[in-house]
Amino acid sequence: MNTKTKRRMIVVTGIIVIVLIVILAVVGSSGAAKSATIADALAGKYPDQKIQVTGNVVENSYATNDNVLTFAIYDKDGNPTEQLNVRYEGGVSATFGNDVTAICTGKIADDGVLHATELVTKCPSKYENASNALTIESLLGYGESVYDKPVKVSGAVQAGSLKAAGAGDRFVLADPDSNKTLPVAFDGALSDEIAEGSSLVVTGSLSADGKFTATDVALEG
Repeated sequence: MNTKTKRRMIVVTGIIVIVLIVILAVVGSSGAAKSATIADALAGKYPDQKIQVTGNVVENSYATNDNVLTFAIYDKDGNPTEQLNVRYEGGVSATFGNDVTAICTGKIADDGVLHATELVTKCPSKYENASNALTIESLLGYGESVYDKPVKVSGAVQAGSLKAAGAGDRFVLADPDSNKTLPVAFDGALSDEIAEGSSLVVTGSLSADGKFTATDVALEG
């Protein structure tokens, strides 16, 4: 192979490498989501673009139909009346609930709804001392005298019982000593540190049907 041919091959190879770099850069940039505020998303500043919007879930705005979750988010540091509707089809974390921080990635459709392909939820950790909390056995032992009265109860999350908000009982609280259990309804945000077996302190009230409706859920600490 003569020198001229070698140079030509080097030039051609260089051009191919440059083209590949440009293609990869374009593909990479098109796949990356742009960070957007709720206000900008509502203003239509990102038509047909993949964006990532962070906001808090509007209380009781969520519903699940045919495995599709719909909800609204707002900017806790902005105008609370500006709310972006979100549609998400996929698995929902047990941390999802009222006022939880939701990081939604997708595109704004013609209907003004963010059709999310990714959904990440997070909630700050919260701990509470269990020294003044009742055991499940003690709570159930009081019978009618504690129905619909605010109390605190401690226990551990029963395996396989942890669910996202709106999917029935949020979890079942179990007493490891007596094996007594207590189904708990809760629509708020759970810390992402809460998992099966986590020790909790739950504040709420017990109804006559044996279900405990919680107003606050904290990790025992």
